[in-house]
Amino acid sequence: MNRRHFIATSAAAALSAPFVKAQSKTSLHGAIIGHGEHRYRVDLEWCKAKRETHPVKNCHEMVMDSQKRLIMITDEAKNNILIFDKEGKVLDAWTLKLRGGHGLSLDARDGKESLLLCDPGGGRVVKTTLTGEVLLELPHAKECGAYDAVTKYAPTEAVAGPNGDIYVADGYGSQFILQFDSTGKFIRKFGGNSTQAMNAGKFMQAHGVTIDTRGPAPLLLCTERIRNEFHWYQLDGTYSHSVYLPGAFMSRPVIVGDLLLSGVCFGMKPNDYRMWRERGFIIILDKNNRVISAPGGQQPKYEGDQVGLLLQDQPVFRNVHDVCVDDAGDLYGCQWNADQVYPYKLHKV
Repeated sequence: MNRRHFIATSAAAALSAPFVKAQSKTSLHGAIIGHGEHRYRVDLEWCKAKRETHPVKNCHEMVMDSQKRLIMITDEAKNNILIFDKEGKVLDAWTLKLRGGHGLSLDARDGKESLLLCDPGGGRVVKTTLTGEVLLELPHAKECGAYDAVTKYAPTEAVAGPNGDIYVADGYGSQFILQFDSTGKFIRKFGGNSTQAMNAGKFMQAHGVTIDTRGPAPLLLCTERIRNEFHWYQLDGTYSHSVYLPGAFMSRPVIVGDLLLSGVCFGMKPNDYRMWRERGFIIILDKNNRVISAPGGQQPKYEGDQVGLLLQDQPVFRNVHDVCVDDAGDLYGCQWNADQVYPYKLHKV
């Protein structure tokens, strides 16, 4: 099956039957997963949070600040933000009472750190201090001229560029990337919805964004979840190139050094091109954007420059919504729709 046919088949299946439930999972606490130099010991008991004090619904995304604290966003209104140390102890918690806390990015500049939070349910993108003080709220897409009155807006991720411009992925809305300046003034939008299997620079689901600093010039990197692709753009919205990773229904992209990581929220089964729940794993790509490890997944295999179908191997995860990397190279997997589990830690071995 060629790429166009595979994408067309899998994308159509995903849109027509987006969530097929897999069988229940078993505990793999202590298992070694991953490949090559990126192998990890699974720690299912890392988090020390108490549900009666710090409940969660879905653990959507996590970042590490300069104090080596792990900051996580949830869609639990009692505590949109939970802050952990690397041993899993809760250090702090606060909330903006977001209806659906989803996207979380860290912006560090001029010796200060701030957070960008996205709430697709409320159509909100908010910039805060690390303690929850609101510094800026971007205007709704219908209020700033980006969208008309009937166009859906449900932002899933935002990231700040090198000059402070903010890029917002409308991943649960109309699939545009919206660009604002540092004061919240709308500049432009690009991307947009596509129902075609292959339509470079457009999206079936523009789920996540980050700034890729690994090349000679910074690029905006976006995940196209439904088509299993990463898209790169110049910072003015000009499309650059894509990488196709069949079987990987990815969440947001994460850049750490020369590596690109992403949580695979949904997966496939052999010879079954539907998007299945509870088939999640993590992918790790090198500086050339080749998959070199898939913790929880089968070993990646290439034919020339194209990786083969990526599939779950060991059922450590159900639906990986994000992966965070700490200063020691350990990973933290946040999950969606996984019985309200707290993050798992993967200790590098």
